[in-house]
Amino acid sequence: MTLKNLDWRALDRLRDGFLNGTAANGPYWQSASDLAAYDLTYGERIGWKWDAVLRELRLRGWTPPATATASGEPRRTVLDWGCGSGVAGRRVVAFFGAENFSALHLHDHSPEAMEFAARTARTTFPTLGVPRWRADSDPIGLLVLSHVLNELSSEARAELILLARRATAILWVEPGTHADSRALQQIREELRGEFHVVAPCTHQTACGLLAPGREHDWCHHFAPPPPEAFTDGNWVKFGQRASIDLRSVPYSFLVLDRRAGAATPSDGLSRIIGRPKYFKGYLRFLNCDATGTAELMLQKRGDPALFKQLDRERGALLYRWRREGDRAINGEHLEHPIPSDDRQTSNSKP
Repeated sequence: MTLKNLDWRALDRLRDGFLNGTAANGPYWQSASDLAAYDLTYGERIGWKWDAVLRELRLRGWTPPATATASGEPRRTVLDWGCGSGVAGRRVVAFFGAENFSALHLHDHSPEAMEFAARTARTTFPTLGVPRWRADSDPIGLLVLSHVLNELSSEARAELILLARRATAILWVEPGTHADSRALQQIREELRGEFHVVAPCTHQTACGLLAPGREHDWCHHFAPPPPEAFTDGNWVKFGQRASIDLRSVPYSFLVLDRRAGAATPSDGLSRIIGRPKYFKGYLRFLNCDATGTAELMLQKRGDPALFKQLDRERGALLYRWRREGDRAINGEHLEHPIPSDDRQTSNSKP
């Protein structure tokens, strides 16, 4: 199957289920054709979100955890829980290099999904083991979660949090909706006493967006689509047929890690939530740092180059500001990976 001969009956059914909430009622994959069509389209678009998250982790100097085997050799494993077609796990393994992992584990409530994800992973990474995950005994190094929250009951969500507590590190990506993002913010608060918060935050303190008066705000970001989303006629047709604006790829995410030194040093680093809003001669943006969240203003005449950069920047909006009250006078964009010897040295979480 290719973008030219997609199974649109399957894609329409899947999209209807995602939009009306029936996807939460149980397995919705009916065939390998469903999964192949999804993986090429909606799954690939989710992959763009993962690409943005992984590039930010590289900027922050983060790498996956390893555990020592009985022989003393480092062992890195990934568990893609709720894997669907397996796009998230494959994106993570490809980004850090299959040679740096000993196994990719997959789990889904659908046997069809696990079979498709395993077969595709073995084809993509011939030398990487893709063994069956034993939920009651296999340790969890890196837990990968992608677009699962809105398909879980409250009981299933509680069980997932128990599973997450077994992991050394967690990479979690969700849609950029108000509901999904705020649900992820609540999970951050629930787990931050046991993990270091790596991203999207620049601090370890309470989430400022959960403070009273911030109920209408949510922590979301935008991934840049690849050039082919605009230049490949098949992608253009897909966007039109599926009524999706491929220019806008909103997402929310959370990265947690138990290891000492896992989190970016806060030392004045801030994050812009969402996108800046432009007005004549100035812009406003929602800023998040260790002191909380605040709406800041930047005047074009104060720093024309920065004003233009904020309009064009498509990577992580991480800055160190020079401020006067709610005015950003100028700022320095985090553009280069943070050296490992500059990272935090706090103890590992138990």
